[in-house]
Amino acid sequence: MQAQPASASATPSPTTAANRPDYGRSLLPLWPLDPAIAYLNHGGYGATPHEVLADQQRWRLELERGPTRFMQRTLPEALRANAAGLAHFLGAEPTDLVFVENATQGINAVLRSLSFSAGDELLTTTHVYGAVRNTMRHLADRFGAKLIEAPLPYPTLDSQTVIDSLAGSINARTKLLVIDLITSPTALVLPVAALAAKARAVGARILVDAAHAPGQIEFDLPGLGADYVTGNAHKWLFAPKGTAFLWARRDCQAGLHPTTISHGLDQGFVTEFDWVGTRDPSGWLATGAALAFYRRMGGSAIRAHNHALVNEAATLLSRALDGEEGQSPGLRGAMATIRLAGFAGLDRPAALALNDRLWREHGIEVPIIPFGGSLWVRVSAQIYNEMADYRRLADALLAFRGT
Repeated sequence: MQAQPASASATPSPTTAANRPDYGRSLLPLWPLDPAIAYLNHGGYGATPHEVLADQQRWRLELERGPTRFMQRTLPEALRANAAGLAHFLGAEPTDLVFVENATQGINAVLRSLSFSAGDELLTTTHVYGAVRNTMRHLADRFGAKLIEAPLPYPTLDSQTVIDSLAGSINARTKLLVIDLITSPTALVLPVAALAAKARAVGARILVDAAHAPGQIEFDLPGLGADYVTGNAHKWLFAPKGTAFLWARRDCQAGLHPTTISHGLDQGFVTEFDWVGTRDPSGWLATGAALAFYRRMGGSAIRAHNHALVNEAATLLSRALDGEEGQSPGLRGAMATIRLAGFAGLDRPAALALNDRLWREHGIEVPIIPFGGSLWVRVSAQIYNEMADYRRLADALLAFRGT
């Protein structure tokens, strides 16, 4: 028998401040990232370290050595072992968590499994991710329901403002609340548990889009008070692209189906989602290696460092650009937004043009986001970043202002 690739069940070595690596650009060789680029968009697609990619490739080779043996004998147990490792990391039971390819797929699996009546209200916020908005709109059109986007003031400085703003849109007609744990365009960490409690009080189902949350902030899946939670492991947990999860409360699993129906129909949540046809499962099976890397790099120390770094970066950028921060540090994880003033154009084409100029002319990868009639720069902080990256961004934006 060939040696098996890294497993999610491997016990990680404890990491302390004394034995974790020094953070900063000296860590860049651990990733395939281009060292000439100031990469400030970890929140966009994540970045997978060499050693995790190597583990993924070992799984691929193991599959190709014996495709039938692997798919029928190795995969079921290996997949469940990695799901268990991720579930335990997130404070959940393994039988309540399955892999999906991305949070958008998880959202679609839930929404396409639900039914509504004419006049029902499907509630989200004006900060919802565009793909999720489209799925909710499709669902509303299909059933004659109404899509409600509760406006959240922005910039946002405290959780109570968020709670008060959304509470006014929750009523007896509200049948579903879709809420971000961390908003994508605006980088707000929302008080999901409090919002879920208000929705549950009127009998609504709660679906949490935690696409950006695992590895960026600390949270407990069951503690969110949701019926369903989906999130990505390929962003802040360093897993390969296409590695995400869907968690469902035990009493909400019946009737929940993957977007592709296959042989496991009506055989239970795990059975139905674990096999939807032949595909490359190597990214999911490298989740154990990703979690091991995350822990070895510091675990909670990563979160604390990234939070402190992005706070410092937001202060630098807001002062240098005479801009406004989009959120207070208490509503921030490892991403921050800063309003850009003095730039020509405030729409999506203008944002894309500025993003492209930063990359082409200054070697900076960072998203520029049009929101609420303004342009915002959304910066991420990861352990391979340092303040020089953000000073480089500030200098480039100052050079572009007014052009």
